[in-house]
Amino acid sequence: MVTALAVTAGVVGLLVGHLANRAAGRFPDGADAERTVAVRPPAVELGTAGLFVLAALRFELSWVLPAFLFLAAAGVLLGVIDLQHRLLPNRIVVPAIGIAAGLLAVAAAAEQDGAALLRAALGAVVLFAVFLVLALIAPGGLGMGDVKLAALIGLHLGWLGWNAVLVGAAAGFVVQAAVALVLLATRRIGLRGELPFGPAMLLGTALAIGWSDALLR
Repeated sequence: MVTALAVTAGVVGLLVGHLANRAAGRFPDGADAERTVAVRPPAVELGTAGLFVLAALRFELSWVLPAFLFLAAAGVLLGVIDLQHRLLPNRIVVPAIGIAAGLLAVAAAAEQDGAALLRAALGAVVLFAVFLVLALIAPGGLGMGDVKLAALIGLHLGWLGWNAVLVGAAAGFVVQAAVALVLLATRRIGLRGELPFGPAMLLGTALAIGWSDALLR
């Protein structure tokens, strides 16, 4: 059953990754009609499929699986757009928060786990507030798109527990620092170079979700 679910998730992930790649390639507003994808296949497609498989293995056939599959899909789209445009558009992030909240609410109702839903809501509020303060303190390092993305990932990490919230938030900064050091060492950027923070936040979230079982023991 788990194997079949993982294979199915992988196939669906390939399709979703292709759609996300096409959507990112047409951003904003299909301005470049000749550009069919943002990144040459199959990197985005295989990456999305991998995330879908990992989510299926982590949550199996549960009510909460759709919420985390949705996060993977939205995260891939937002990550690609942020890498190419240094922007996390409101028209994607804000609806994604609403959809994710709805999927988690369905899971909470089905599993009769109101505590997890409350924790998810608080996780979103806490991470939003923390990143908002950081953005106000250092506006050059974080943008409001990052702040809103923090609310999206806070929902999912909060569902898993407060350890996951803490590790996921911290992991984003660790990933960003590691990437910056590698790029500096290879002279891909200078000391004053700026990197989008959204992809690092999303990767840190993925790491926290993957390790959440061990974190919550």
